[in-house]
Amino acid sequence: MMSMLKTVADTAPVPAAAPVQIQVRGVEKTFAVGAQKIVALQNIDLDIRKGEFVCLLGPSGCGKSTLLNAVAGFQPPTKGTVTVDGRTITEPGPDRGMVFQEYALFPWMTVAQNVAFGLEIKGMSKAEIAERVEWLLQKLHLQDFRNRFPKDLSGGMRQRVAIARVLALDSPILLMDEPFGALDALTRRTLQDELLRIWEEVGKTILFVTHSIEESIYLADRIIVMTYRPGTIKRDVAVDMPRPRDGSAPEFNRLKRELSQMVMEEQQRFSQDEIRSVTAD
Repeated sequence: MMSMLKTVADTAPVPAAAPVQIQVRGVEKTFAVGAQKIVALQNIDLDIRKGEFVCLLGPSGCGKSTLLNAVAGFQPPTKGTVTVDGRTITEPGPDRGMVFQEYALFPWMTVAQNVAFGLEIKGMSKAEIAERVEWLLQKLHLQDFRNRFPKDLSGGMRQRVAIARVLALDSPILLMDEPFGALDALTRRTLQDELLRIWEEVGKTILFVTHSIEESIYLADRIIVMTYRPGTIKRDVAVDMPRPRDGSAPEFNRLKRELSQMVMEEQQRFSQDEIRSVTAD
């Protein structure tokens, strides 16, 4: 059967109006665990254009979050470079907003105060802060929860607040580390749709880590399939389907089957490595 996967090279080029915004070149990352050296990333080369939605997909131990953290500036690579708009990244910066799976909200602040926090740190006027917070509360359907505290919210609502807080800073790049991984299926789909709607409206560049093959197909322009340790790029897949995407459509499921085969090959390597580690102990 002919493969339904299209690599980036197989598809029409992104218009010249969309320049490369994130560039990863020859990136390697190693960690020392006692006397052992763990190679988490190896020979990573990746270009992400302005306004693209790109998913990093693979099993545990493939380096997805490590690569995301390198782009964020939390963990600079051992070797190679990460640049954003031509500038080498060595530390976090306001041009890259991060959304974690853990909501990371201030429990003593209300929803509105959490969203406003970064704007206050930036020294914006009260009027500007109020206007932007109100806009975001409306966009993310949080207006009725503005005076609630995080403990009073569901997981899905907390993640909406976390996304609103990052969007408030108006960073051109959103880095998202499995932000919907802890949510139930229905809430997850609702927030996926919300994220796509906001992305289409505000034109951010998004780099999104996920274990979910279905989520990556539903969201992404491109899916970067990564190998189990050392993490390398196994395949750069262009998702050539119009939005909104139908998870029951034949082309969606053909792509899902092929991606599943690739990811399961790496999952088996992960499982075998775990068995060897237990046996060695």
